[in-house]
Amino acid sequence: MTMTPEQAEWFADVFERMVTNVERVVLGKTHVIRLSFTALLSEGHLLLEDFPGTGKTSLARAIAQSVHGSSNRVQFTPDLLPGDITGVNIYDQRSGNFEFHRGPIFANIVLADEINRASPKTQSALLEVMEEGQVTVDGVTHPVAAPFMVIATQNPIEQAGTYRLPEAQLDRFIMKASIGYPDHEAMLRILDGSDHKAHEVIVPAVVPADTVVEMGALARTVHVDAAINDYVSRLVDATRTAVEVRLGVSVRGALALLRTAKTLAAANGRHYVIPDDVKALVEPVLAHRMVLDPEAEFDGVTTSSVVAQILIETPPPLDRQAV
Repeated sequence: MTMTPEQAEWFADVFERMVTNVERVVLGKTHVIRLSFTALLSEGHLLLEDFPGTGKTSLARAIAQSVHGSSNRVQFTPDLLPGDITGVNIYDQRSGNFEFHRGPIFANIVLADEINRASPKTQSALLEVMEEGQVTVDGVTHPVAAPFMVIATQNPIEQAGTYRLPEAQLDRFIMKASIGYPDHEAMLRILDGSDHKAHEVIVPAVVPADTVVEMGALARTVHVDAAINDYVSRLVDATRTAVEVRLGVSVRGALALLRTAKTLAAANGRHYVIPDDVKALVEPVLAHRMVLDPEAEFDGVTTSSVVAQILIETPPPLDRQAV
């Protein structure tokens, strides 16, 4: 079943209402808010590499409130244990049984703050739940609620006492973005509202959580022409053959690009994907999955610049079949 034009119109309307709702808290950052909801509705996770105090916690909380869901924040530190995230079994002397006490991962939106400060063992506790939506403790599987998204943050400046995220972990994030500092106009609006603390601002729910799940399923039915699939494949192949790249984008990355392009098309009121949908998402979806050659990195080459060059050298399809 393919999404109809009427369904695409409804999808776009709800999407814009959610974005506008979050903008009441995260001022002047429409682009990153749209990316965040695109990740959520694509059933993926978001990595924010940004400086402290840019509104990452406010963004996660406002998204959860907009979809009438729950949110938890986990401060990652070197002494954090996997059980501190997933939960543990505790023996109950009265019943004589072990009872599972859920960890903070059991929420709709989970903010993993400064994820690279925890040890690799603790970071790996997120691998299963991010990929499969479930947690296994002592051989027993516990599903998490839907919708479910991890918003992880890391500081690009401070590297002392941190553990670089391995490629397998980075590949679990459907996209990577940055909030950045507000512009002058947004900064004035923030200062005007300085009498309210960030955690005191509550935005109303726009849709129930069940509707978000429905929208995610609907986004998967957006039509994709064979020419678009070919375009995505050529883009991904180009990341593997670029001379500056040591490790290109995986199959998971190609699927993530196509999945987010479907969601973005629906958010723009279309029931089919066009090349511009793919182009808009290549950098946030693919750049963090690439590993540069050390010499290229030493010369100042970045994954973003490689992606920009790939977009120039890989021509998009000019025609598409009728839908």
